[in-house]
Amino acid sequence: MEIAIGTTNKAKTQAVEAIVNQYFEKVTFTYFKAASQVSDQPMTTEETRLGAMNRANNTSTATGAALSFGLEGGVTEIAGEMYVCNWGALILADGTIFTAAGAQIRLPEEIAQEIRAGKELGPVMEHYTQRLDIRQGAGAVGIFTQGIVTRQSMFEHIVALLVGQYLFTLGRK
Repeated sequence: MEIAIGTTNKAKTQAVEAIVNQYFEKVTFTYFKAASQVSDQPMTTEETRLGAMNRANNTSTATGAALSFGLEGGVTEIAGEMYVCNWGALILADGTIFTAAGAQIRLPEEIAQEIRAGKELGPVMEHYTQRLDIRQGAGAVGIFTQGIVTRQSMFEHIVALLVGQYLFTLGRK
C-alpha cells in the first residue's frame, strides 16, 4: 500500500510511520512537500485544520497514493490565552476525508506576544531555547512539557485517530 505524507518534517513523518506500521503491512512511504495554502503561522483552529486538509489533498493529487496524510500545527486564542493546536487530515484515493485534532497546551505569555506580533512559533522557540530545528524535534509542546509529550508523540495521537476512523469505515463496508 502506498502512503503519502504531505511534509518532509521529521516529527510529522516519523509520527505517520510509527502509527501506520502498527496497522498495515507492505507499506511504502512517499514524502511530498505539500502546500498548506494557509498562513505560515496559522492563527486559529479553523485555519490550522484547513492547512492539514489542504496538505492532504495536495499530496493526494500529486501522488495518487491510497492514503495521503496532511498534518498542520498552529495556534489558537481561547479567553485571551494562546494555545498550540494541531490538526491532521487523511484523504483516501476515492476522495473520502477524515480529520482529527490533537492536544493543546497554553503558551507562556512571552511567547504568545511574539506570535501576536507576527512571528512564527518555530523561530520564536529557537530563539527562546537557543536550539535549532525545534519544530523537527520536540516542538513547543516538548519544551513546555519537559519532553513528556513531544511534537512527534502529539502527532502520533492525531494519526492514530485518523487511521482508526479509516479502519472503522472499512469495517462498515
